[in-house]
Amino acid sequence: MSLRRLAPPEIQPASFAFNAENAEWAKMTIAKYPQGRQASAVISLLWRGQEQEGWVTHPMIEAVARMLSMPFIRVLEVATFYTMFNLQPVGTHLVQVCTTTPCWLRGSDAVVAACKKHIHPHPHTVSDDGKFSWMEVECLGACVNAPMLQIGSDFYEDIDGPITEKLIADLRAGKEIKPGPQNSRKSSEPEGGALTLTDQALYDGSIIGKYKVQAPAPVEPPKKPAT
Repeated sequence: MSLRRLAPPEIQPASFAFNAENAEWAKMTIAKYPQGRQASAVISLLWRGQEQEGWVTHPMIEAVARMLSMPFIRVLEVATFYTMFNLQPVGTHLVQVCTTTPCWLRGSDAVVAACKKHIHPHPHTVSDDGKFSWMEVECLGACVNAPMLQIGSDFYEDIDGPITEKLIADLRAGKEIKPGPQNSRKSSEPEGGALTLTDQALYDGSIIGKYKVQAPAPVEPPKKPAT
């Protein structure tokens, strides 16, 4: 695993505070834990902070540490260990490209090339318009639909270079894009449609009892002769 550090001081904000809604949420979340166990809420609070700001900042870690009565270094350890936390600014749309073996074998190199062309040549760098940044990630869990990527909280599967370019262009133009497979596939069925469990009788109830096998009558064991 590569070394993860906080962004340099010159790009860190001066302060951090949860907005009113998130502050109330944080208070309720902390209250779920027994006295002395409030540190268990650290991941939840960092995640909510990232949702609010887009990335985890130094002042955010300090604020969460104070809220949970934790040493700063303990919260920093959590933030730098889990790769789901962004330690530097990201674009409005964070594009996470899966390049693990199944996606790579199915052409994720072309997806990466599209991100380099239309976002920035280097990962973890915000585009000039501030709308995008991209990064390579490990398996996102849709190997059957490889290659795939994640944008925000949504997953886009069965993609290639041109499809990736269109997704980026549509988002840049303010258009809504539909998550899921980007070809004719439904869910994780074979391309072209399902090949198994297609008999309608499986679903309308008419198959019940059709293949019932009549069990043979039990055979009585021979009786012992009387003595």
